[in-house]
Amino acid sequence: MTDDELNWRRLSSQPGPELPLFDVRLDEMEHPESGDVLSRLVLSSVDWVNMVALTSAGESVMVRQYRFGVGYPTLETPGGMVDPGEDSLTAARRELLEETGYSGGNWRYLGAVEPNPAIHDHLCHHWLAEGVEQTQAPANTGGEHIAVALMSESAVREAVQDGTIRHALALSALARVFDLWPRPFVQAPA
Repeated sequence: MTDDELNWRRLSSQPGPELPLFDVRLDEMEHPESGDVLSRLVLSSVDWVNMVALTSAGESVMVRQYRFGVGYPTLETPGGMVDPGEDSLTAARRELLEETGYSGGNWRYLGAVEPNPAIHDHLCHHWLAEGVEQTQAPANTGGEHIAVALMSESAVREAVQDGTIRHALALSALARVFDLWPRPFVQAPA
């Protein structure tokens, strides 16, 4: 089947309820084969960024923060949203400084992923920053409460393999820098 044959036709679009981080949209979509019309939810957002930030000693600057979806603190790479008028590099540098107090270094683009193309319409851009230094205290916003952790590559690998790091976007960025898993990777269900 071609991509054209897989495409659904959008018949209409209605705004959904207002949410703090997303614009909600309900699209009436026509099934390409049956013609059935189904209502589909789309969460529209600005692009996101996350970064693997390494100190000159090779330690990864990581963050721990409470995540409302899972109901507990997670260990992950720093990241956030691209503000209007910013490009992803500017946003990555700003987010790293705000969340961790680290800045500087040499930055390299690692590509982008679709966080969840089933319902999201934006990208998450990954960046690598090498040789960052702590230049100020973290400046968390009112909606954040973050702890900074410095981790060696082996500690990051261990945290991935034992399931401590499970944030999909953090894993995607880290996997572009470190060899994280033995192949095949098999982990017992939680």
